Amino acid sequence: MISLVLIPLICMVYFCTTDAFVEKGCIDVSFPSDSLMIKQFLSVERKYKVYSFNSSEISESADLSNLQLGLRKMKRENDTINGIKIHLGNNMDYEVYVRILDILSIEQMPNYLQYNDDFFVLMMPKPRTDKSLKKVKFFVCGSTDVTAYNWLKEKQEAERKYVLSLYRKNWILFLSYFGLVLLNIFVLVKFNKNKKYNQK
Repeated sequence: MISLVLIPLICMVYFCTTDAFVEKGCIDVSFPSDSLMIKQFLSVERKYKVYSFNSSEISESADLSNLQLGLRKMKRENDTINGIKIHLGNNMDYEVYVRILDILSIEQMPNYLQYNDDFFVLMMPKPRTDKSLKKVKFFVCGSTDVTAYNWLKEKQEAERKYVLSLYRKNWILFLSYFGLVLLNIFVLVKFNKNKKYNQK
């Protein structure tokens, strides 16, 4: 009975004190610092459709959905005539900026640039395949079985290190569980010694 109450309680206290329920995430974003690269990007002529954001994420949710649909359509059609310009207003919340980056990441837009208070998103023409070039046949030097075995071995080693790191990180849980097991055994033995049996 003690273990049924205390083990979940200790686990919840431990998880809450170590921020185990906190979700963390990140977006990998990089912007060019070279001014020449920025000038080259902005020199590409496009008919830009402008999306302007100047409020919170809740009030801008419809425009954000329209932006995502527009980006999806532009990428699907590989539209190299039109582009999308996203203007960031002075009263826009930071969560809208993060949501815009999130949309660009979800739609996997290959070409976009933030310049001052604007994002410029466009598609580049796909390179044409030269039919005059001969096809190159590749061959594998070595055995694929050995390579697969090495990959499997590295994966198992990484999993083993991960499990060991979990044990090192959460050792207090295992110690408290072991202590509760000993406490339960001690209480049960003591209870059975003091109990009087009615034998007929």
